[in-house]
Amino acid sequence: MNNFLIQQFPKLKKAIKENSVRLEIEQGIVIFRASKEMQTRIEDLLEKNKSDSLTKNEEIELSAYEEIDDYLSHVNRLIRNSSQNSEVNFAA
Repeated sequence: MNNFLIQQFPKLKKAIKENSVRLEIEQGIVIFRASKEMQTRIEDLLEKNKSDSLTKNEEIELSAYEEIDDYLSHVNRLIRNSSQNSEVNFAA
């Protein structure tokens, strides 16, 4: 499953290599989450964004984090849906 996800989402592979993403088990399902460091950095950038004081590089960085968040959300939905479908098949 991991190889499939990494092949489908190359940016996920990069985020994992950079330790920006961690794995958690939630209700018996593996879920991808932003690392604590990444979460802190995003919060800092969002606060700075509120006061319109982001540099161009910080804007690019925040945009990249938003893209990674979209990837993680999508991957997690796929995992949850796959898990739910498996549970339905076992119940049949």
